[in-house]
Amino acid sequence: MNDSDGPPGPTGLKGVLESPIVGMSPWIVFSLVVGPGRFEIAVALALACTVVLLAAGRLLNRGSSWKILEVSDLVFFAGLAVVGALAGQGTLRWLETYAGEVSNIALVVIAFGSMAVGMPFTLQYAREQVDPSHWHTPEFLRTNHVITGVWGLTFLVAAVSGAYGDIVLRDPNDLWTGWIIQILAIVAAIRFTDWYRRWSGPGSCGSAGSRSPRSPGSPACCCPWPACSCRWGSPSSSSRTPGAVCPSSRSAPYSPRSCVTDPRTPWAREGR
Repeated sequence: MNDSDGPPGPTGLKGVLESPIVGMSPWIVFSLVVGPGRFEIAVALALACTVVLLAAGRLLNRGSSWKILEVSDLVFFAGLAVVGALAGQGTLRWLETYAGEVSNIALVVIAFGSMAVGMPFTLQYAREQVDPSHWHTPEFLRTNHVITGVWGLTFLVAAVSGAYGDIVLRDPNDLWTGWIIQILAIVAAIRFTDWYRRWSGPGSCGSAGSRSPRSPGSPACCCPWPACSCRWGSPSSSSRTPGAVCPSSRSAPYSPRSCVTDPRTPWAREGR
């Protein structure tokens, strides 16, 4: 897809608010903060984060659609706030211990449930960043299924880790099960999301549309599949289109820069 194909995706603060990772931030905050004596503050922080993000999203991105994740954020944390206000001490103690696992399992259900109905929750965010001509392509749909699935597995790991600390170790504040494993899983999912959407987005080396050689100046990836490593600066003269410059991975997600030609530079590394 050329940069001129349709309106560009939102940038700056608007672009940040249209990220599914931002939509998951209330859940991440809640699962990391909640614990014995911290249920009320965890709910308050998550609900405040949800309200601020919703308000900012509606103000800065007028006309933006409501997302599955946004609605889930509001319903889940508003519900927990009501339960926490009405619950007795026994219920509060249970929530302080297990609410982190409950929230992670809820996200697992949202992730895999949205995939089961054909609407992975990242799809709604991604559609606002690409030209409508890509919305129903197999590559675009597969990318969002993969990314949503990875986040579902990430929160499953967090739920299992937290449950192990609570039930087996009987220590909700255990450093490894309550913090390190869960944070590492989230960081890994963020890194994978960034890498995979660049690798598999329209016109990238990983998309099906780029699995054949392109002529100089082609808007798709200039590197034929499977030897696409010029994105990482290791071209091979036997498998590249002369005069081609690979798209930059620093361009907007799902919208790699068009390939260009330069007779003075038969092979150009990304970013030069």
